[in-house]
Formats: sequence, C-alpha cells, structure tokens
Amino acid sequence: MIKVTCLIDNAVAVGSQLWGEHGLAFVIESPDGRVLFDTGASGDVLVHNLDAAGVDPASISAVALSHGHHDHTGGLAVFLAWRGRLPVYYAHPDLLLERGSERGGVRKPIGLPAAARTLLQDVDMRLSPEPTEILPGVWTTGEIRSRPEPEGRGSGHLLHEGEAWRPDPYRDDMSLVLEGAKGLVLLCGCSHAGILNIVLHVERVFGSAPVAIAGGMHLDAADDTQVRHVVEQLHHFGAPTLYPNHCTGQRAYQALAGAFPRVAPCPAATVIDV
Repeated sequence: MIKVTCLIDNAVAVGSQLWGEHGLAFVIESPDGRVLFDTGASGDVLVHNLDAAGVDPASISAVALSHGHHDHTGGLAVFLAWRGRLPVYYAHPDLLLERGSERGGVRKPIGLPAAARTLLQDVDMRLSPEPTEILPGVWTTGEIRSRPEPEGRGSGHLLHEGEAWRPDPYRDDMSLVLEGAKGLVLLCGCSHAGILNIVLHVERVFGSAPVAIAGGMHLDAADDTQVRHVVEQLHHFGAPTLYPNHCTGQRAYQALAGAFPRVAPCPAATVIDV
C-alpha cells in the first residue's frame, strides 16, 4: 500500500492545521520509505506543514522535483539546510537552468532559488530525462517528449539557455507514477507538458493508462474549448479517478466533476491510499 498526502496546496482542508500557499508538495509513503515530491513556494510553509502532518524530515529518503519553478522549489533551500545531505534528489537536468516570466517588457525570476542552487551542489543529484525508479513502485515519468496535445503553458514563461532567453519548452516537466493496488496512479506537479500528453506517455512507457490522477493539471488559463477537449480525451482512458488541485482552476474542476463519476478536491491535508 502506498499513501499519498498533499502537504502543500493553494487550499487547505477544513479543520486542518496545515498552511496554504500558491505552491505544491506531496509526501509519498510506502513500505520502502518516504518521498517528498516538490517543496512548495516557501520554507516557512514547508517546515510548518511537515511538522503539522507528523512527518519527520529525517524519515524522508528521497526528494523528487517536478520542474524548476519557484512555487514547486521555493522550500528546497530550507529543506536542504534542515535535512542535510542524506536524501537523494531526482529531477530533469533542465531543473538547474534559469527561468523568468516576462510581462509588459519586465522580466522577473521564477526559477529555482539561488540558495537552493548553491546547496544542491553538495547533495546526491540524480538528474535524468529518462523514467527512473525512486523506490520500489515509485517512478518519475521521465521527460514527456511526444506532445501531440496542447501543453500547459504559462503566459510569458522563459528559459535562459546558452546566452539567450527564449520561450520555455518545459522539458523538465515530470510527474510521478505510483504502482498502486488497483493500477497506476499519476501524480502531477504542474502538467506544463500537457495533462493529455503526460497520460499518453504513461500509457506508452508504463504499459497502461493511470486509474487515478492527482495534482496540478494547469488548466486555470484554458478556455472552454480546451477544457472540453481535455474532458473528452480523458474519457478514452477509462474515466480515471481525479484529484485536481493547485493550477487546475475552478472552471476546469467543475467541468471534470460534471463529466466523471469520481472527482474530489485535493487541498493540503488530503490523504489518498493507492
């Protein structure tokens, strides 16, 4: 049995002592260890929520990072300083590239914080674009190379590569695949590669479509036509159980909830047994 706990999200479950912020983090617990998937946007929230959820940082044996944006890596420097060098860190090689967001001619940094970039030089980093097993039954998807469906793009997202800034190709966007009791479970960070592309990748690489999908689907800026397309295409994968949060957006959540029999919100403090 694998247990997934939403540690950080924009929203918090009613009655929970956890804090919310625009960010995302999950804790995956299996008989073989614990994995921290993303670290939210700030160290303060990460530290508080780990404590409130009863998760000892010393019990975390590995950290996986979905991509390099600060709302998923903002708590990393504090965790690195707090937990020390023992965990193994999994990510795509592009995680370390500089990122920005440009609006109105003004560019601001939105990538991996400088403090985390420095601290990561002293830890065991497993940077790979290929699917990688973190613990038995817990995998990274690897890079989502085939993208016939729309991506989950953000306005003005840029990547600094070589000596130039250019539109971010989101090569580093990776999710986790969990081998659950009833089938594969897809745990998404932000789905910048496109939620449908990610599901197609999982089906092709891991042999079957996920029976459940949790996390950010990056549909908050999608128009009605795009949302309808996602709903229609997801039906081809057997109507998976859905736990959308973070960047999915309320309009998309309502459309999914109206189209699928098993849809539930996934605020911080949500626990999913897979």
